[in-house]
Amino acid sequence: MTNRPLRVFLCHSSNDKPAVRELYQKLRAEPWIQPWLDEEELYPGQDWNMEIEKAVEAADAIIVCLSKNSINKEGYIQRELRIVLDFADYKPEGTLYIIPVRLEECEPPRRLRAWQYADYFEGQRERAFERLLVSLKNASWLEK
Repeated sequence: MTNRPLRVFLCHSSNDKPAVRELYQKLRAEPWIQPWLDEEELYPGQDWNMEIEKAVEAADAIIVCLSKNSINKEGYIQRELRIVLDFADYKPEGTLYIIPVRLEECEPPRRLRAWQYADYFEGQRERAFERLLVSLKNASWLEK
């Protein structure tokens, strides 16, 4: 049994910051979770590409925040998603590692459709957060 907090990386589009910040604060309030959000963890002068890759590699779970914007947007979110999916390929089958969270009604990208998602929609966030905590508590990291 591990005695460190669960490391959770928040993968998201910069346009979705308000909802992602709220989710980050809720996760941070849980003493057994150590969430990683770029604007909180990246400091001036750091190589953000390298730091994000290190954070993904160190994460026990990845929450991929999905919106119409993040799915259709070109740019860093797509690169970050590829990094996350590449690391997922190294996990044993059945490992709870990637958790898609829809911030609004949208179709998850093809490569994320295998995983059940949570709907973190306005007005439904408390229920979605409680379900997310259940998944994180059931993650195999607790058995390491």
